[in-house]
Amino acid sequence: MRDGVIYVAKGSGYLDLAERSAASLRALNPGLAVDLYTDQPAVAEGLFDRVLPIPATGPTPKLACLPESRFDRTLYLDCDTLVLAPFGDLFDILDRFELAVTHDVRRTSALVREGHLHDTPYAFPQMNCGVMLYRRSPAVAAFLAQWQARYRAAGRSRDQVTFRDLVWESDIRFYVLPEEFNLRRVTVLDAWEPLDARPTILHSHRLLQHLRGADTRLDDLAAIVSAERVARGEEWAGLGLSVPVEPGADPAAPFHAAETRAGRGAATGTGD
Repeated sequence: MRDGVIYVAKGSGYLDLAERSAASLRALNPGLAVDLYTDQPAVAEGLFDRVLPIPATGPTPKLACLPESRFDRTLYLDCDTLVLAPFGDLFDILDRFELAVTHDVRRTSALVREGHLHDTPYAFPQMNCGVMLYRRSPAVAAFLAQWQARYRAAGRSRDQVTFRDLVWESDIRFYVLPEEFNLRRVTVLDAWEPLDARPTILHSHRLLQHLRGADTRLDDLAAIVSAERVARGEEWAGLGLSVPVEPGADPAAPFHAAETRAGRGAATGTGD
């Protein structure tokens, strides 16, 4: 089959999230095939075209399932996503490129600057692998096999550390998607002008915060934007900084100050 979406859900909590995400996808993209890989025996009817077991061959459930997709052009979605708009011609990116992802957020943090074998330039940050387009090809099959091997060797829990290393080394044709296809920093919606972008895929840890001990469960974009506005203010205040700045002050200064206080200056990490 030409185009389709896959989810990987291990555990009942992640299955619940995958079902919620798939329902949002079905509502806006009817007719698009959707497959689920899971270890759970009971799955809601009508959301998935196929329900498959997670292979035991990979170092993580996700990395095990990516090569198993039956589609010529695959969109992988993490379970903590919601689809906000029709995908339109998104899959056509794969007519030109083999792989497409977005940059991650918190790009000046040690977490997202981390590499394994390479310390890449700041302008080549980690990619967020929770939304990934890829096509069936020998080059992609080889890349995914290398990713599994590198992940095992690296001993890091986050797969995007080794993903960035491999993309840096590889000649694979990859594309960086606009952030509206992997909307992590939702407060950007407060800054965009009317025709700047079409929010398409929300990807937020807030959707799974109840699985991590939070008292409340957030299930929609409006609630997540409200929570992130509060969290943003608290984070700036925790650093002793204020955004927006006073009239006449340098609006970029708090960002440079935050990076310095975190111990990462602009000259850090500028090559292998």
